[in-house]
Amino acid sequence: MAYDVSSTAPMEHRVQLEGRERLTVSGVEDVVRFDENCIVMTTCVGTMVVTGDNLHIGKLTLDGGELHVDGQVDAVTYEDSRPERGSLLQRLFG
Repeated sequence: MAYDVSSTAPMEHRVQLEGRERLTVSGVEDVVRFDENCIVMTTCVGTMVVTGDNLHIGKLTLDGGELHVDGQVDAVTYEDSRPERGSLLQRLFG
């Protein structure tokens, strides 16, 4: 039986934060690293960083692309993976 890649729907990215204590993220492709103060994950829209205190991954389903985090969430940020372009002269003369 062949695996049909074309019928796979693209992941949807969604972030839901409940009172800074519970975070649900969909569209998660991988968890790069984590500890009680920081969780770095790859999502379908880029790298996402969650910082806070006493962070715990309650549930991780990579097949469904869903992650549940409990703890004190201080910030949710996205890292821009695109390199800086610099000025026109820097790009021309490298």
